[in-house]
Amino acid sequence: MEMNKLYFWTATIRNWIQIFDKKQNIDIVLSSLNYLSNKELLSIYGFVIMPNHIHFILKMNSLNGKEKPVGSFLKYTSHEILKNMKEANNELNIFEVNTNRKKYEIWQENPLAIELYSTDVIYQKLDYIHNNPVKEKWSLSPTPQEYLYSSANYYINGIKDFEFLNDIRTI
Repeated sequence: MEMNKLYFWTATIRNWIQIFDKKQNIDIVLSSLNYLSNKELLSIYGFVIMPNHIHFILKMNSLNGKEKPVGSFLKYTSHEILKNMKEANNELNIFEVNTNRKKYEIWQENPLAIELYSTDVIYQKLDYIHNNPVKEKWSLSPTPQEYLYSSANYYINGIKDFEFLNDIRTI
């Protein structure tokens, strides 16, 4: 991924384990997005947090020290989710990898990043993101705008529930 380019970006929890059914894990994601946005390292234009994966339309603005903001996001959220699991005495073995670099892995390696090169593709991905929770497979909400952890309410009703959210229509 390159700086200052718009991407559709998907990160998935290892083995598709559903951890975003817990509000504390969702709050970790939202907190990280707020931090990276406030530091102007990352711009988020659309998103959805699903039970075991996340989709964003985003742009990386600058490095966070030596690493890309999406790398910082993955590292921070992994650390915080594992910390919460340890404190709650949850079984961590489902995320155990025991490699030389790390003992646990929350996110699957190699998140999907697709550069968005036209207005049509941008809106196609935004619609996909917003409709994800209402698909029959998930049935998390009757309508896109009623799903709490998405940018749909902003784009459909003009209600900005998330400080970090930027309007795709302005670029």
